[in-house]
Amino acid sequence: MNKIAVVAIGGNSLIKDKSHQTVEDQYEAVKETAVHIADLIESGFNVVITHGNGPQVGFILLRSEIAKKVINLHPVPLDACGADTQGAIGYAIQRALRNEFRKRGKEKDVVTVVTMVVVDKNDPAFQNPSKPIGPFYTEEEAKEKIEAEKWIMKEDAGRGWRRVVPSPIPRKIVEINAIKTLVEKGFVVVGVGGGGIPVIEDDENGQIVGVEAVIDKDYASSLLARELGADYFIISTAVEKVYLNFGTPDQKPIDRMTLEEARKYLKEGHFKEGSMAPKIRAVIEFLEAGGEAAIITSPESIVRAIKGETGTWIVPA
Repeated sequence: MNKIAVVAIGGNSLIKDKSHQTVEDQYEAVKETAVHIADLIESGFNVVITHGNGPQVGFILLRSEIAKKVINLHPVPLDACGADTQGAIGYAIQRALRNEFRKRGKEKDVVTVVTMVVVDKNDPAFQNPSKPIGPFYTEEEAKEKIEAEKWIMKEDAGRGWRRVVPSPIPRKIVEINAIKTLVEKGFVVVGVGGGGIPVIEDDENGQIVGVEAVIDKDYASSLLARELGADYFIISTAVEKVYLNFGTPDQKPIDRMTLEEARKYLKEGHFKEGSMAPKIRAVIEFLEAGGEAAIITSPESIVRAIKGETGTWIVPA
């Protein structure tokens, strides 16, 4: 079988900027990314695609809130928001990739697996919600939400108040056997969208229950790559390479670093939380589990990066 690459596409592969956020705009952005993923597949890889969903979940929550205010329609739980976005974004990726292959005179089946990811119900994150979601509120509105909805709200860097939810560590992918089977059959699979739908196993019988939480996309993608035994873990993001001292006059691009160097740079604080740090941790976990290599680069640079022409390669030694 061809080598397996798990490709985690970032937010810039879905929403370019604040003036291009409609469903049509998102599809146009996905079409561009589909070209590069199709190139990777044509170069001989079996590809599994993961993606973010933060803005899309925010849109659903905002619509849900407006609908509740105007016509008292039921709100959408956070786990259902995750499922909704997995389906919608998966559909866009499926359509874009299928159309791209048709342009090339080829047939390639693409399928989305709506994916649940088990988290530990005793994860400390449930006692310390920290992941901001949804729109901004005034302090007065936030107090109303705390009273009426029992939300946990925090002030966000002077921009207003936002709801925060737990972000537990992913432990197990429920649909992993289905994804493995599809990959073995040659399908392009879209899975673990938005980090997966967070669920817990509620009792000794393993009953699955959705929870109000958000799983980090990069951690879940790394878990998927490990459980699949993938050869490569590719993180597509806004930059072509990872930098030391990013955003300073002394910033320096990294062409290649070892697992040991990645641990060292992370400890030294070169990678910011909420940005590159989770990606580096996800890569470290993948390599520690036996992965061949990880690559961090921009969407348009994926194929060149695989050839060693650009991007940041992270290798075991």
